[in-house]
Amino acid sequence: MVNKRVANVLVLMLSIMLLAGCGQTPETGQADTGSAKNEVKSELIYASAKDINDMNPHLYTGSMPAQGMVYESLVENTVDGIKPLLAESWDIAGDGKTYTFHLRKDVKFHDGEPFNAEAVVQNITAVQSNAEKHSWIKLSAKIKSVEAVEEYTVKLTLSEPYYPALVELSMTRPYVFLSPKDFKDGGTKDGVNGYHGTGPYKLAEHKVDQYATFTANEDYWGGAPSIPKITAKVLPAGETTLLALQKGEVNFVFTDDRGADSIDVAAMRQLVDSGDYQLVRSEAMNTKMIVANSSKADSPASETAVREAIWHAIDRETISSVISDGMETAAFALFSSNVNYANVSLKERAFDVGKASDLLESAGWKPGKNGEIRSKEGKPLSMKLYYDSNSSSQKIQAEFIQDAVKEVGMQLEIIGEESASIANRRATGDYDLLFNQTWGLAYDPQSTITAFTSESAYKHTTSGIAQKEELYSKINDVMVSTDEESRKVLYADIMRIVHDEAVFIPLTNGSVTVIAPKNLQGVSFKQTQYELPFEQMKF
Repeated sequence: MVNKRVANVLVLMLSIMLLAGCGQTPETGQADTGSAKNEVKSELIYASAKDINDMNPHLYTGSMPAQGMVYESLVENTVDGIKPLLAESWDIAGDGKTYTFHLRKDVKFHDGEPFNAEAVVQNITAVQSNAEKHSWIKLSAKIKSVEAVEEYTVKLTLSEPYYPALVELSMTRPYVFLSPKDFKDGGTKDGVNGYHGTGPYKLAEHKVDQYATFTANEDYWGGAPSIPKITAKVLPAGETTLLALQKGEVNFVFTDDRGADSIDVAAMRQLVDSGDYQLVRSEAMNTKMIVANSSKADSPASETAVREAIWHAIDRETISSVISDGMETAAFALFSSNVNYANVSLKERAFDVGKASDLLESAGWKPGKNGEIRSKEGKPLSMKLYYDSNSSSQKIQAEFIQDAVKEVGMQLEIIGEESASIANRRATGDYDLLFNQTWGLAYDPQSTITAFTSESAYKHTTSGIAQKEELYSKINDVMVSTDEESRKVLYADIMRIVHDEAVFIPLTNGSVTVIAPKNLQGVSFKQTQYELPFEQMKF
C-alpha cells in the first residue's frame, strides 16, 4: 500500500513536469529564455499570485514583501539578535517596563516630512487606537504610554515586563512608520491618504490586480539601493508564471508571505538547468503543518486519537524527498531545532499506519464493510481539509494525505480556497483541518505560541484540549518572565502540551526559495519569511 501511495505521488509529479515542459522549444528541448530577460539590468520584476492590496502598514491586507520595501521599524531582528534600524540605540529600565529609544536624525519620509519622536508617537498611538485589530500581538495590550522626550528621543512605557517587546517592534507590521501627512482624521484605522514610509523604496504606481512599481528612494538614510526599479506583477501561479519567466516578462520569483509557491519544484529545476537562473534558499524558516480544530465538537478533529492517527498516517519523508524534491525537510515537531527554546524532548510519532489504525480502533472508530470508512455511533470518520489554491505543492500534499489516511479508514474532502479565505476560516473556527505554517524564524516561538490564545489565529485550534487553561496560563507567564531558566521550562511545557494533543501536525520545515537571474548578486534573506532585502541586491 505504501508503494502504491508513493507511485501515485510520482504520477502527480510527472504530470506537473509535463506541464512545465510546455514552455520548451520543440527544436532543442531547452527553455526559450528569450532576449528580453537578459537585457533587463535596471529593473527587477517579481511574480506574485496576489495584488499588493491596501499598503496601510497598520492593517493586514497589504503584501508584506511590498510593505517591507516601503516601511521600517525602530529595530531589526537579525541572526545576531536585535539591532538598530530607525532607532540608533535604546535603554531598558531595570524593572523591564520602560524603553527609551534614541532615533536617527538623518531620516525623512518619502514625502519629505521629518522622521522624529513626534512621528513615532503619532504612529504608535494610531496602532494602539485600533487595539482589537492587533490583539494577536501581546505587546499591543502591554503598551501603557508613548511620549516624545526630546525631538529624537521616545519613551515607551509598558504595564508590565514583556520580554518579546523588541522582537514585536521589529516585525513587518504594525509597529512601522507612515508619514503623519498620510493619516486620515488623525489616525490610520479608517484608511490612509498615501503610503509614504522611510524605507529604501517608494510606491510609484499601482494598477489593481495587474502590477505595482516601486522606485529607489534616492534620499534613503542607508544609501540609495542599486536597483532603481522593482515591479510586483500579478500572475496566476503555475504554468503562467513559468512561461512569463521563460519569456522575460518577469525575472524573479520567491515563496510568498502565505507560503504559496508561484511555480513548482519541477519548474524551478528546469529554469536552473537552463543556465540563466539561480536558485537560492534560506535556512529553515518555518514549519509547514496541518492545523486541527480541537474546539469543533461535531468534528472527529476534536478527538486527540484522530489527530494522532493522522500524524502517524503521514509519510513525511516522501513529502520531503518526492513532493518537495528535497527542498524541504521532514518535520516531526512544531518548531525546527534552530528556533530559540525549541530543543525540547517530545514524544516520538513516526510514520506508522498500524499505529494509526490501532489508535482509531481503541477510540471506538470501527472499520466499515468492504473497505468503507470507519464510523462511531453512526457517525462517519469524515473531515474537510482546506489548502491554499495558489499553492501547487499544497494541493499535491493534500491529495497525498487524502490517500494516506484513506488506508486507515478516514475520509478527507480536500478543498482549495484563496489564502484570505483560509485565514478567515482559521479565525472563525469554520474548519476541521487546514494547511498553515508557523510565523517563522524571527518571530518564533513567541509569536506562534502567543497566537494559540488569539481569536483571530489559533484559539479554535487549542481551546478544545483538556489542558487549555494550563496552556494559556503558561503562555501568559512565559511572556512576562524575566528569568531565562524559568522561560525555558515554561516553553518546554507549552510545546509538550500542544505536541501531546497533536493539534499542530507538522509536515516539513520550509525555507524561503528564490529563483533569480544568474547575474543578480546579493540575494540574501532576513530573519523572516515575510520580506526580502531587495535593497542589497544588484545586477
